[in-house]
Amino acid sequence: MALTGKNAIVTGSTSGIGEAVARTLAAQGCNIMLNGMGEKSVIDGLIAEFPKKYGIKTVYSGADMSKPAEVKQMVADCNAQLGSVDILVNNAGIQFTAPVEEFPDEKWDAIIAINLSASFHAIKTAIPLMRKQGFGRIVNIASVHGLVASTNKAAYVAAKHGIVGLTKVVALENAQSNITMNAICPGWVHTPLVQKQIEDKAKEQGISVEESTAKLLGEKQPNKRFIKPENIGAMIAFLCDENGNSMTGEIITMDGGWLAQ
Repeated sequence: MALTGKNAIVTGSTSGIGEAVARTLAAQGCNIMLNGMGEKSVIDGLIAEFPKKYGIKTVYSGADMSKPAEVKQMVADCNAQLGSVDILVNNAGIQFTAPVEEFPDEKWDAIIAINLSASFHAIKTAIPLMRKQGFGRIVNIASVHGLVASTNKAAYVAAKHGIVGLTKVVALENAQSNITMNAICPGWVHTPLVQKQIEDKAKEQGISVEESTAKLLGEKQPNKRFIKPENIGAMIAFLCDENGNSMTGEIITMDGGWLAQ
């Protein structure tokens, strides 16, 4: 229980990677502020389950990551309700694919707002609190697309490259403090976001979902296996405890060999 008594915000934690990260931190004794969209019954279920299963305090913020004021209020609420903001995991993200000349302006604006600007606003609000208490761990969920590009993903790739740059700047600005700032760049993780891409491609190309899945993995990820969300959670738990205190400004890939090609 290396993180007992620490308090963490995990954005986009009502499903997918974020939920797995929240569960991993909770299992290490960390109190959790959940955040995300979804069915009220599902969210209420998570809020009720976490304290019973992990023996930790759990609160929820319905902050819309596209709205800076709500992002800032989320951080303030965590500090007020749990007593501090020790860990911030910026995970929330959306996706849309289209050639750049066909890319809707509103989709560009939404992806940049949620995938990049929300992290900036959360970090900006959390850093003073972390400095005051003399401890902080911030982890951004970037993507392998923060380091390389793919077609039809102009906004997503731009946002994730921005996250990588933001990570390095914040790490340097806080290098002499006990605040670390790192990013994890996963390859294909089997989340609802990726499943939708698989199904869209299957429909577009007139192939089965199974064929579309194999094609997706075969094009980029040499091990031809999805990254497990709990693997990402385990890496974040490591970065947040004392064993990770010398790691800052690190851009950590978990990509099944994607960038080795």
